[in-house]
Amino acid sequence: MSGLAGDGYASAPGLAVELDGPVLRLTLDRPEKRNAINDPMMYGLIDAIERAGTDEAVRVIVLRGNGESFCGGADIIARNSAGGPRPRAGSIQRRLPYQAHRLIPLVCSVQTPVVCVTSGWATGIGLALAVAADFTVAASDTRFWAPFSERGFTPDSGLTWLLPRRIGEVRARRMLLLGERVDAATALEWGLIHATAPADELEATVDEVVARLASGPTVGLGLSKWLMHVGAWTNLDDHLRNEAFGMELSSRSEDFREGLAAFANKRRPEFRGR
Repeated sequence: MSGLAGDGYASAPGLAVELDGPVLRLTLDRPEKRNAINDPMMYGLIDAIERAGTDEAVRVIVLRGNGESFCGGADIIARNSAGGPRPRAGSIQRRLPYQAHRLIPLVCSVQTPVVCVTSGWATGIGLALAVAADFTVAASDTRFWAPFSERGFTPDSGLTWLLPRRIGEVRARRMLLLGERVDAATALEWGLIHATAPADELEATVDEVVARLASGPTVGLGLSKWLMHVGAWTNLDDHLRNEAFGMELSSRSEDFREGLAAFANKRRPEFRGR
């Protein structure tokens, strides 16, 4: 179902979008296709996350899938189905910068914390979303898989950049070159995800992470995320200047003043995200 909600956030075919207080909830909603992402879902995700990045009402984004699996990857079968017109040569390199290669950097760089909730399969771009998110909480039945080598083509969605940095080059090769499927327990051990939980404890685990982020110092959290992201390719001198910039901005926030007052009065701070 699609349409523009009163808060300005639009659902799209295969993607449910809901603003729940300070939490923007994005749900991949094609369970019959393991939530494989098609073009309307891709553009819907990009639009919603871009809007959330400038919406002061949103303090955390939660991304999950409806049904047994989080995401079975991109829906390349639909795009290349028989009977339709054959794409022109070069269609992939023209399309990716506006789709997957826009979405994944956006998840990495948006100054709103992103929590990903997985179950079943997290494949292809589903794996990339889980790796790009700030926190991924996986049901214990989740299997993370980069199927590219078994399909005869190369990875996309930033996986050859993200995975080596998150889990190391040796483990990344096991996933990207050998197509090794990784269960939730192993993903936790490797540092691929934040937490794992049995199905009956998953929501409580997710709620705890989301609540902490939604009640945190939003300006400071966003700038901290930005610093970690740009630090991946910044030399130390430039990064220290970025840290000074981040401290200058965050120290002008209302949450900074509240943090100081709470420390002085020996109480827990009540951050308002401003």
